[in-house]
Amino acid sequence: MSTTEGSSPNAINLDEMSLEELNQLKQQEENRFSGLMARFQQFRAAAARLSASMLAVSEITPASEGKEVLVPLTESVHAPGKLRETNKLLVELGTGFYAEKSPKETKGFLERKLKIVDANSDNITKALTTTRQNIEQISMAMQGKMLEIRAKQEGRRLQAAGGEEN
Repeated sequence: MSTTEGSSPNAINLDEMSLEELNQLKQQEENRFSGLMARFQQFRAAAARLSASMLAVSEITPASEGKEVLVPLTESVHAPGKLRETNKLLVELGTGFYAEKSPKETKGFLERKLKIVDANSDNITKALTTTRQNIEQISMAMQGKMLEIRAKQEGRRLQAAGGEEN
């Protein structure tokens, strides 16, 4: 977005837009901002789950064998179980696929996933910043248009009042 010409090939000249067009553009940017914020929150929640998983894996040692644990069946349903073969963990790779990995391999897998989630969060943060700036620029352009409209109305009113006096 830009209120000046020549800043970028995709720039929109806000000064040439009507108040209604600016309002529609602002609504689009606010919707985009809301969508990005929801995605950002999803990534942060995923990062928290990955961090919790890394902590849980780090607590599994050969001495943990036979220890009672709660096994997640779904996000909200857990069943009691006992740890067996602490050197073999079942890791969800995604979309219903699982692989058997050692605790060290599992930790590496979780670290790689966390890096990806963090990189995506950083990209969304940049997009949020840009979108917020766009909304601010559009709001300023709208305020300018409203001042311009009021000035024209006031000018007409003064002209009409001046014409009545003559």
